[in-house]
Amino acid sequence: MDLRVLRYFLTVAREESIAGAAQALHLTQPTLSRQLKELEAEFGAQLFIRGTRSQKLTLTEKGMLLRRRAEELVELADKTQAEMLLQDAEIGGDLNIGGGESAGMKLVARAASALHAQYPNIRFHLYSGGAEDVRERLERGLLDFGVFIAPTNLERYNTLRLPHGDPWGLLVREDLPLAARETVTPEDLLGVPLIVSKRSTLYFEEWSGLPADRLNVVATYNLLFNASLLVEAGLGCALCLDGIINTTGTALRFLPLRSSGAARLTLAWKKYQTMSKSAEVFLAEMRRLCGQN
Repeated sequence: MDLRVLRYFLTVAREESIAGAAQALHLTQPTLSRQLKELEAEFGAQLFIRGTRSQKLTLTEKGMLLRRRAEELVELADKTQAEMLLQDAEIGGDLNIGGGESAGMKLVARAASALHAQYPNIRFHLYSGGAEDVRERLERGLLDFGVFIAPTNLERYNTLRLPHGDPWGLLVREDLPLAARETVTPEDLLGVPLIVSKRSTLYFEEWSGLPADRLNVVATYNLLFNASLLVEAGLGCALCLDGIINTTGTALRFLPLRSSGAARLTLAWKKYQTMSKSAEVFLAEMRRLCGQN
């Protein structure tokens, strides 16, 4: 499988036409068409469907799978090339950090700001996603570090416990009777229309001792901002972490869960990997900020 041909494939998928992709790649259309046919022959599958009334190309199901994998391969190849081209004495290049939405990411931001002042050639790339998504990208080498919210199994990784913890609670509209409470109990949540994430349902079970199927789930989310729009529209209340949505001057209020501890945050990276110099100095700065020099 040739990376060059995968780049051709991704360009065609983006442009949705042979003509547009050939122009972007500075190739002739016959040359590009031949490369695609050879790629389809290599995988033994049709990758594109041509529209009956237009020249627009759409991906088949296997074409969509290849696009996802090709994007990861090309991204990893570009990352590796950039690291190899750096001189041994130079600290710079790309540093990729993934994590869920959490106010605990402020510590990552502080480390990035401090390092930028000292090493301006480091470029930081933040990736937001759920724990499974971040772990998969970490495994594939697309991320250098991941920030995880407990409960998460990180036995396969080196870890650094972050001192910051975010309280769990409920994001509600302030015109609801529930909003008058100072805290909420497990019983308060039963029957309430809830907007939840996979992480929040796991925490609910840990906190309450009740199964998540007791909850009245009307919607799910993986990033809280869009969920907050559903709360504001009156669909339900969001089970979430504090500090992500600024409720000041809004019709929303955050209610902490009674007797609930703060969510534990952990920085993780792959064991037995050779770190780039930028990753090494980032980890050293994170350890300093965590008081673990």
